[in-house]
Amino acid sequence: MSADRETLEVYDARAAEYAQAFGKDHSNDPALRAFVAGLPKGGRVLDLGCGPGSWARAMLSAGLEVEAVDASASMVAEAAKVPGLSVRQARFDDIDAEARYDGIWANFSLLHAPRDAMPGHLAAQHRALKPGGLLHVGLKEGEGSRRDTLGRFYIYWTVSELTALLEDLGMTVFDLRQGADKGLDGAVAPWFTLTARKP
Repeated sequence: MSADRETLEVYDARAAEYAQAFGKDHSNDPALRAFVAGLPKGGRVLDLGCGPGSWARAMLSAGLEVEAVDASASMVAEAAKVPGLSVRQARFDDIDAEARYDGIWANFSLLHAPRDAMPGHLAAQHRALKPGGLLHVGLKEGEGSRRDTLGRFYIYWTVSELTALLEDLGMTVFDLRQGADKGLDGAVAPWFTLTARKP
């Protein structure tokens, strides 16, 4: 989902490997279960930066209508293998819907967006949500930015920074979760997820 060419090249080259490593069944993930529980039955969700489509598959299984987008053509090709999933290639800047979605699942995709672009991306997602809609965001926790050993560019965020941006949009932030996991590059990194509700 990044405009960063080197990051996209990594995902295009390693999409199948990524799908193999991280394409597990997420149906019982606590954050996803809480997100689904907060949506209307059969609600429409945008999986923003869907990768190989494993989270979208879990949301489809939960009875949601899912639209998925990713900036990587190879990731879109992987996600297109998920039965019943509507998927297309798009960047964050391409999100221009208004009041279309009951929920947006931006799970570890916005961490590739430039810091100064984040307020605009969040505002676009806010507009794309229906009143009462939910936005789930997952980011790597920390400060500054860097490339990992694979060449992917990351922006690190603190919980307070992201919360402030969402509250500036009038959203209510809740369901904070934090942890640390090993990524595609083999490094363990701290992360957080949270959910915000549109008024």
